[in-house]
Amino acid sequence: MMPAMSFFSVLLALLIEQLKPLRGGNFVHQSLMAWVRWTGRNFDAGKAVHAWVVWCITVLVPSLLTWALYRGLGEVNLLLALAWNVVVLYVTLGFRQFSHYFTDIRDALERGDETAARALLAEWRHLDASELPRSELLRHVIEHSLLAAHRHVFGVFFWFVLLASFGLGPAGAVLYRMAEFSSRYWAYKSRTVGVPTNPRLMELAQQLFGILDHLPARLTAFGFAVVGNFEEAVDSWRRHARLWRFANDGIILAAAAGAVGVRLGGSSAPAVTPDRSKTFEIGAAAEAADAEGSTAGMPPEFGHLRSVVGLVWRSVVLWMLLLALLSLANLVG
Repeated sequence: MMPAMSFFSVLLALLIEQLKPLRGGNFVHQSLMAWVRWTGRNFDAGKAVHAWVVWCITVLVPSLLTWALYRGLGEVNLLLALAWNVVVLYVTLGFRQFSHYFTDIRDALERGDETAARALLAEWRHLDASELPRSELLRHVIEHSLLAAHRHVFGVFFWFVLLASFGLGPAGAVLYRMAEFSSRYWAYKSRTVGVPTNPRLMELAQQLFGILDHLPARLTAFGFAVVGNFEEAVDSWRRHARLWRFANDGIILAAAAGAVGVRLGGSSAPAVTPDRSKTFEIGAAAEAADAEGSTAGMPPEFGHLRSVVGLVWRSVVLWMLLLALLSLANLVG
């Protein structure tokens, strides 16, 4: 019954999210920020061990509470447990939590208003995009959109299905989103406010999220390869993933670049995506594209935005079909 419940939970959450999306600055997002600030302020005393304490309280406590409520509702009625799954997935999984930025930027570029597009990118990713040429602007929009799709959809999908198969309900979705948000929040706080009270907290949050995202990132990249140009995606994955500082990001972006034939990566303009700019320490014997710090493929063009959207949606359909087959096999068996 668990795979079938997981399938219908994800399907219903995606449908509801398309009809009634959560917008930025909503109550859930504000509560999440308040929770992360509260745990850091009350449990971080500046030592290395306190970084673990803060992370566990921030990430694990909401996950365990989510599971406990799922378990309690399941004892009363299975439909209540399903409804709880849908509610949790609605606030943790979905395209519309970030796609309005992508849509607005695409519309601005379509009407030739690159200034508005740069301003929207700056607002979305909190970076200075004022000096970006059009091709670089498109590249950053594509890269950020791909990573956002992974973190808002595929990563949540993986951890939800995995832990739900062990009877933990939607705890996996909360675990992944809390780990991702806390790593991003403390890194953002460090960049904008200054050195945090405990620098180890930022490092630990990023390390633990990297571990949690290790397998989902590779499954996302594999999905892009299957629904795109498989040979080019795998070749780009193998040759160019090291162009990005974070391995999980590099695997996703390199595979997507090969899947749609677009050139991604490269050195960034000042203050633009410093966390994903090329490290330029990739060892000896690099090929021409590596030396330039980018993947092979065509320079980013407006048409690639549509190609990326198609790639992501085909990948969603792929994983939903696999989950549906798993659910059917479980019911028949």
